[in-house]
Amino acid sequence: VLSPSLPPSLPGPGLPSPPGRLPCPRPRPPLMALQALLYGRGRLSILDQLQLPHRRHYRPVDGVSAAWTDIAAMRVRGAPAIAIVGCLSLAVELHHREDMDKEALASFALESLDYLVTARPTAVNMARAAQDLTQFIQLEVKRPDTTAGDFKENVICRIEAMLEKDISDNRSIGSHGAQHILSTATTDKVTILTHCNTGSLATAGYGTALGVIRSLWALGRLEHVYCTETRPYNQGARLTAYELTYEQIPATLITDSMAAVAMKEKHITAVVVGADRIAANGDTANKVGTYQLAIVALHHHIPFYVAAPSQSCDLSLDSGHNIPVEERPANELTHVNGVHVAAPGVGVWNPAFDITPHSLITGAIITEFGVHRPQDLQEVLTEKKLHIS
Repeated sequence: VLSPSLPPSLPGPGLPSPPGRLPCPRPRPPLMALQALLYGRGRLSILDQLQLPHRRHYRPVDGVSAAWTDIAAMRVRGAPAIAIVGCLSLAVELHHREDMDKEALASFALESLDYLVTARPTAVNMARAAQDLTQFIQLEVKRPDTTAGDFKENVICRIEAMLEKDISDNRSIGSHGAQHILSTATTDKVTILTHCNTGSLATAGYGTALGVIRSLWALGRLEHVYCTETRPYNQGARLTAYELTYEQIPATLITDSMAAVAMKEKHITAVVVGADRIAANGDTANKVGTYQLAIVALHHHIPFYVAAPSQSCDLSLDSGHNIPVEERPANELTHVNGVHVAAPGVGVWNPAFDITPHSLITGAIITEFGVHRPQDLQEVLTEKKLHIS
């Protein structure tokens, strides 16, 4: 998001663009309590999520290499935020490059995008953003009327436009999801169970599944939220609980293993989670633990929703069997704050994600375009011309 202290230095509305340059409207700062990133032309900082909730520290990101490291280390996480930070890091580095012709700038940008995709392979948003930017760069560098300065400006503006679109998409997801949940609820106010962190800390702003919760709260129709701690990185305990308490949304933290009894005894209206990648048939990769939540929700006849932008949908994959699942280091399970808590010598399996079959998504998949049955997702997105083969 744009920080008031970091002026973006973009052309004002109504000002003509120089020859060879595309229109570049000024992004609007979003209205939100927490900001996962601060961006101004040539400058980027991220909120170091490894230090939350004890300390709010914005860490400078001076270029692509720093962004790759921060993404891999999970200082910034969440599929939409990974894509935004990765691309903005390229914008920052391009802004400071003065000694290259446009062909060299294009080569640097394309190599950087390929590198950023490798930081965390399961989350598809970075790959989709890289694909979009690659096509734009390949066309832009061939324009005969474009100078190196024009090329750099046009690519940076293209990246900056992603900020506003992500926030707008999240607000649409929140509205669509809230209205659908309320349309089937049997009570005036609803109680939601969620997993991991899908709020403003996981996106450019507002959130996906947590955006649905925010929308319900804004409507005065939210009774309570139950958030899982989300082991082993505790994104629910550290981040979701932090966002909810920061905005004074009534919430209760539970361990991952309490989800079944919570569904049995706490009058849960719906389970709403996010997604890092959704296959064409609706199978969904999300933070490990999501699959078991879907199974338990089915047993208790509680609708299970997945909220994600269309950028998280990968129609090139027929099913979740083809989604690569990242495995994280063993010490994330065996250590807490650097202290070894597991029995020495025990083996560790630490997948970061699991795959929820589309048959268990009994509520819907919520995107910025609306609320979709999993079996309708591919047709809807294809009609919107979002499929990139």
